Amino acid sequence: MTTVGRIWAAITGLLVVIGIVIQLAVTANGHEGFFPDNPERVFNVFAYFTIQSNLLLGGTVLMLAAQPDRAQTRLFRTLRLNGVLCIAVTGIVYHVALAPLADFKGWAAVANFLLHTATPVAGVLGWLAFGPRGMTDWRIVGWSIVYPLLWLAFTLIRGEFVGFYPYPFVDVSEHGYGRVLLNCLLVAVLFLALAAGATTVDRRLDRKKSSVER
Repeated sequence: MTTVGRIWAAITGLLVVIGIVIQLAVTANGHEGFFPDNPERVFNVFAYFTIQSNLLLGGTVLMLAAQPDRAQTRLFRTLRLNGVLCIAVTGIVYHVALAPLADFKGWAAVANFLLHTATPVAGVLGWLAFGPRGMTDWRIVGWSIVYPLLWLAFTLIRGEFVGFYPYPFVDVSEHGYGRVLLNCLLVAVLFLALAAGATTVDRRLDRKKSSVER
């Protein structure tokens, strides 16, 4: 990864940190929402796919910024792909399905912009422009599916006990399991399409880079 790539990665990680810190502060000082009191209100922030995808992206880009030539273990390669794919899904699903329902003001609007728009754009553009390349293949794609499935299982099981669902399209109490699973299937198709596209693009960019270096 080039010096410019490391700087981009560091800035992307900083956007994630700022966005999450602002969101936690807004939540801690707010009075609306499913959980009326702290610390439950603050802890519940981490149940959102948006926050978790930002954490995946932020953690991996900061690791690359600190150590760009780090060993490409299968775990890190999977987490790196997850960070890019999940943040892309976050941005797409929010702007397509959730943005019309949003009505944020003040610092809440700032956090919303950072976590749903700025970090998806920075994360995907950073991956396209700076890589590093050669970190994904079909086996890594298979492993990358594990995290979204775990998040969905956690969300549905937790929802049964506490009655909270972070997004309308996974709200079993309103839509029932059939509709929710269909909604999740559509998101899964999007995720797999992005994964396939990312793997294809990565291979082409890797070959192009190799041919230029010869």
